[in-house]
This record gives sequence, C-alpha cells and structure tokens, in this order.
Amino acid sequence: MNPWEIDMSEMIIRLGLALFLGGVIGLEREQSNRAAGLRTNILVCVGSALIMLLSMYGFADFAGKTQLDPARLAAQVISGIGFLGAGVILFNGFSVTGLTTAATLWVVAGIGLAAGAGFYIPAIITTFIVLFSLLILNKVEEKWLRAKSIHQIRVKITDRPGSLGEVTAILQELNIDIRRISVERLKADESQLYPPVIIFITVKLKKNRIMKLIEQLGAVPDVSDVAVE
Repeated sequence: MNPWEIDMSEMIIRLGLALFLGGVIGLEREQSNRAAGLRTNILVCVGSALIMLLSMYGFADFAGKTQLDPARLAAQVISGIGFLGAGVILFNGFSVTGLTTAATLWVVAGIGLAAGAGFYIPAIITTFIVLFSLLILNKVEEKWLRAKSIHQIRVKITDRPGSLGEVTAILQELNIDIRRISVERLKADESQLYPPVIIFITVKLKKNRIMKLIEQLGAVPDVSDVAVE
C-alpha cells in the first residue's frame, strides 16, 4: 500500500477515536463548569485529527513530484491552539483562572494529532493521564497544595486612634499571614470627628476560615463593612 494513501475506513476510525477521546476530556470540563467544555474539546480534537490526516495523506497526488512534510501542518496546530487557549484565561482579583482549561485544550490538540496519525495507544494513554490529572490530582492540590490562597480583605472603619491596630490584632490572633496593608481615606462630613477609611489587607488564608474572619472583624465597634475577595 502506498504510504501516502489511506483507506476510508481507517480514516473514519481515526476521526472517531479523536471524537471519543476529546469528548471524554470535554465531559469532565463540562461537569466542572469550565469555559471550554464538551463541544469545544471535541471540535479541537477532531479538527486536529483532520489536519493531521490532511497533512499526511491529503497531498498524495504530489508524492514523488515534490518533497512532502507530514509535520508541517501539524506544527501549525500546536502554535495556533494558543490563541484559543488564551481566550479562556481570565484574571479574577488576585487569582488567574483558566490555565488548566487552556492547557487541556493544548493537550487535546496533541491527542487529536496522535489519533490522526494512527498513534492509537499513545493517544489513549495520554487521555487517561489527562483525566487522572484533572480528577485525581485536582483533589490532591485542593487538600494539600492549595489549602491556602491569596485574598484581599476590605474593611471600612472609623479612623480613630488604635482602630487599625484592632484589625491587625484579630488577624494575628487567627494566625493569618498578612502580605500587604494599604489605607484609603474617604470624604467625611465636618461633623465627624474621626472620618471613615477603607483598609485593604492582602492575606493568605484557608477558605474555611473566611467566615470566621468576617465575623470577628464585623464585631469591632468601629467597623461598618467587611468584604473578602
């Protein structure tokens, strides 16, 4: 058989495998309510497989007449998928979301290329590795590696002597890691002896301690509002 030709049944098998593997990963992303879900991952994987098939077998009529490079179109998929991945990366306060989804799209593109090239076993193994990373390692990260995260506390308080000290004393009592403190002064009425200020405190703490922190800060007499981002 000519190495530059492929049976229609083999082509359907490769595209079908890309559909299945991309769908399995996309289903996990869909259940996690990510920006790139089931359909996006299927389209990326099947599209990559099609481009790989085109790169390998779409120019069979020119075999022997010119030099063919099966990796040429495939290389453009790897670089081009970056534009799609960048679209799901968002800045949310002090955190960045979408990095895992963007990386997943990049890997799914690789899985599609592998399926299109006939590398069935590597494509399937990679899919299992991706699912293991998304399902199992995510739980490990949540429990051990990301037990604490960066948050910004916004406290509106009367600017009387010692008010800032009361706030920081509560943070120290709860053993909260303080990273940064800044104060914004608000316009006050002439009748106010002590004008209100907003204290911005960047801290590192566990999510399950946020409510307790809000309760204790809200109990300070001069505090009128507390918010955590």
